[in-house]
Amino acid sequence: MAYTTIDDPTIYFNTKLYTGNATDDTTISGVGFQSDWTWIKSRSDASWHQVTDSVRGAGNVISTNSNGAESNFSSLKSFNSDGFVLSDNSNFNGNGVTFASWNWKMGTSFSNDTSATGVGSIDSSGSINTTAGQSIISWTGSGSAGSVAHGLGAQPQIVFVKNRSDTASWNVYTVIGGGGKGLFLNEQNGFDSDSSYFNNGTASTTTFPVGTANTANGSSDNMIAYCFANVKGYSKIFQYEGNSNSDGTYIHLGFKSAFIMVKPVDASDNWVMFDNKRHDAKNSSTSPFFNYANKDFAETTDTKQIDITSTGFKIRSSGNTVNRSSTFIGMAFAESPFVNSKGVPTNAR
Repeated sequence: MAYTTIDDPTIYFNTKLYTGNATDDTTISGVGFQSDWTWIKSRSDASWHQVTDSVRGAGNVISTNSNGAESNFSSLKSFNSDGFVLSDNSNFNGNGVTFASWNWKMGTSFSNDTSATGVGSIDSSGSINTTAGQSIISWTGSGSAGSVAHGLGAQPQIVFVKNRSDTASWNVYTVIGGGGKGLFLNEQNGFDSDSSYFNNGTASTTTFPVGTANTANGSSDNMIAYCFANVKGYSKIFQYEGNSNSDGTYIHLGFKSAFIMVKPVDASDNWVMFDNKRHDAKNSSTSPFFNYANKDFAETTDTKQIDITSTGFKIRSSGNTVNRSSTFIGMAFAESPFVNSKGVPTNAR
């Protein structure tokens, strides 16, 4: 069997950097595909993270640093085959402001009628990509413990859930840590074992669990979830132990990373985001740029945090951000696999 089925990960995930011009109908090109989930953050200004997708509609926005309900700003006006079109809204297109956008491709329509399929207990629909192991799933909350079909055909390792209708924190389900525990994308808190979030359940190859909490399954509320499975050579949800030492842990992923996000789960601290477009490509002493997913802060530089290698990444900081003496979880997406489907290795940096 080939090492990976994805020789070019950039057709399923890509980071696009751009500078705003405060002009309506501005086209941002160079994503490389028609995105289904686009996450935008100002690099140079303190402003909210802006998350939009093709299932909810391009103009509908939720923010990872906020518990706020969905708003319709019509700021990202549409997706196109190589990027997206923006209004003059300053959170997306401020004049002279630098931005990062992280883009994922799903693209196949999905619908599950539980009475017809017998899969799950709550009807769901959305957009899926079984090759890349990622899906966007929408449903109407039941307020009762149940399960929702995700369409991946593989067990999702992490699921980000947001109540679109109400002021409610982002719930994060992860298989790591035994399943059933909750994290909050807009907060610093570690694992919360309250069973009302995910009913102490475990995701399967067909469904993920939801509980009774308004944050995870609000009664009659519009709910959205972003689901990710592990795909060799493309994506990995992982954990590691911090050691508070500048000679930190090496995390093997099996690919050179395009995007990395990590969070300690047994301590209160931020979700930290790195990508290959802002990271120093030569692994020198230059500090990488990073954002906090749960904060509206401008892009940050600090002491050197990580080195991205051809097979994973190495912790280079003793600081709490990525290397406190805690258990961390993380998710990463590839720039290129360590070995492609023809058995050819990726060149090391």
